Amino acid sequence: MSSSVLWVDPSNGAAGDMLLGALLDAGASASVVTAGLRALRVEPIELQATEVRRHGFRATKADVDAPETATHRGLPDLLAIIGAAGLPAPVHDLAAAAFTRLAEAEARVHGISIDQVHFHEVGALDAIADVVGCSLALHDLGLLAPGARRVVGPIAAGSGTARAAHGRMPLPAPAVLEILTAAEAPMAAHPATMELCTPTGAALLVALATAWGPPPAMTTRAVGIGAGTRDPDTHPNVLRVLLGAPSQTGAAASSQAGATASSPAGATASDWSATELSQIEATIDDLDPRIWPDLLERLRSVGAADAWCTPVLMRKGRPGQVLTVLAEASRVDLACRLIFTHTTTLGLRIHGVRRLHLRRDEVKVTVGGHPIGVKRGWLGPDLVTVQPEYDDALTTATATGRPVAEVLDQARREATGSD
Repeated sequence: MSSSVLWVDPSNGAAGDMLLGALLDAGASASVVTAGLRALRVEPIELQATEVRRHGFRATKADVDAPETATHRGLPDLLAIIGAAGLPAPVHDLAAAAFTRLAEAEARVHGISIDQVHFHEVGALDAIADVVGCSLALHDLGLLAPGARRVVGPIAAGSGTARAAHGRMPLPAPAVLEILTAAEAPMAAHPATMELCTPTGAALLVALATAWGPPPAMTTRAVGIGAGTRDPDTHPNVLRVLLGAPSQTGAAASSQAGATASSPAGATASDWSATELSQIEATIDDLDPRIWPDLLERLRSVGAADAWCTPVLMRKGRPGQVLTVLAEASRVDLACRLIFTHTTTLGLRIHGVRRLHLRRDEVKVTVGGHPIGVKRGWLGPDLVTVQPEYDDALTTATATGRPVAEVLDQARREATGSD
């Protein structure tokens, strides 16, 4: 599906199963989601989508069939499960970001470090399925592609009290408030005195949102309605999503607004996207070099946009490394914690940077009967970067006996349609 705009309406609350049901109702493939869930190295998980009524309205209920488990998993466990499933990179990144926000919130609520958090309700198999399932559904709908807009409306969080693993607690749940507050997410008033937004639902909305507010200017192509478990008398317990494309009016306004930004001669702001990031640096000369690859992977797995090391010479000619990490503001504290925990540095340097990035996509081509993924970069309408996955090309070269450079060249030609 070519939709590039999503609007989520959580004015009656949000939970992982409600969002998943809405995305399935809007056209996401249940078989794609199920296949992705089966790739998780956990107890067997099955997904069933059924049509139900909530307060008289039709909706799709997403039910996860998973066995009871006594396993309490921490953030590293969840990230390892997601990382080992072979999921598409955007799916992995969104799921990891959602669970990281959950861990950060639980750590603040209980006054412990993020490494000490062991999930209870949110660590159950159905929550893992909800987070990964929603990420898979968004990806299947094309909503995790570069340039996609995902706008979330004000969130009804609920009021009153509810029973949890730690006894009765006030609503909104403390973890929900921490997640929404950290993201500066808008909240909506609601007359119902019950839990409307779960921690998993809040984390998913915050992780996927590129903006907050009312529906953007868009041409709507699909509407999805996801049902919660209960059917109270007070309101329809549903979450709605709208899928579509930017309207011509919205696109023109966006293009005109972008023209005020600083752009190279002959280019417009619509040729690329801009992101404000924080750059974190540390210069280290006394770390076991075997630690670096694992640390860089850990930083990327918790949402860092990039992480790398640069060799330098330090005092007295000692070889060292400058660790550089690019991260969104919401990921800076977690990245700093990881660096302080896993390296010997005593201090970090942080400053803001502005990153411009091309619209990107990925295609699969076949060379010698073997699939090769190819990443492509677009400058406006022009294809300017074509880069095959080297590991795929090496596998193909080994299997066919051809030079890897020849395989790379053919993959590029296949991806561009050139002779």
